[in-house]
Amino acid sequence: MTPGASNPRSIRIGLLAAEPILVAGLASIFDLPAQKNHPSLVPVIGGLTELLEEANVEYLVVDLQSTEGGLETLESVHRQRPDIRLIVIGPEGDDELVLKSIVAGARAYLGQSADPEVVRQAIEVVTSGSIWAPRPLLSRLIDRLVKTPNAAQTASPSLTPREEQVLELVLMAQSTREIATRLGIEQRTVKAYIGRLMRKTGADNRVKLSLSAVSRAMLAKRGNKRRPSPAKDTELD
Repeated sequence: MTPGASNPRSIRIGLLAAEPILVAGLASIFDLPAQKNHPSLVPVIGGLTELLEEANVEYLVVDLQSTEGGLETLESVHRQRPDIRLIVIGPEGDDELVLKSIVAGARAYLGQSADPEVVRQAIEVVTSGSIWAPRPLLSRLIDRLVKTPNAAQTASPSLTPREEQVLELVLMAQSTREIATRLGIEQRTVKAYIGRLMRKTGADNRVKLSLSAVSRAMLAKRGNKRRPSPAKDTELD
């Protein structure tokens, strides 16, 4: 296994791919310069069992097509190490696979054609505590679930009018800044509302929040939605 750095600011990233040439390609991503003030990223190469036994490996890049087991590998990681955040590289155009990958714990999903700079950027986004989900892809997944006639009709958590407005804009893949501008409130207030929505739905990222919102039918049908508009609001700490 590749030795890790002792720098306390470094983040160890496991690399899982069946073919040596793919592993080498993934490792080369870490030669690219990091963003300013971002911790250094250290690649850790090994088999699945070996990587899962490394307690200080908190992130795992998985090449889905070359990894034996495919989606089952992601589910296995999620069962054994739910703390590990997954960055998945897989086939493009398969929305069902992307959705299942997210459910299995993926914080990022990139197509096989993604260039090294994009993969590196996605890894830095995930290690910064966010998710990497291209807006067009997220929109397609949401549209697909909205049109699904057998969406789960479980009990829906009660939402305030403002929470519904914020959730509608999350479903539109709006950023925190864009939501704040649209509603005329501060970004910290938006973050507070999103935090509340995640607690109510049990989601741990914005993608899962979006999917949960649709599947639980928390919002009215699109034709009955209120148009979010700026409104005076109490700021939350």
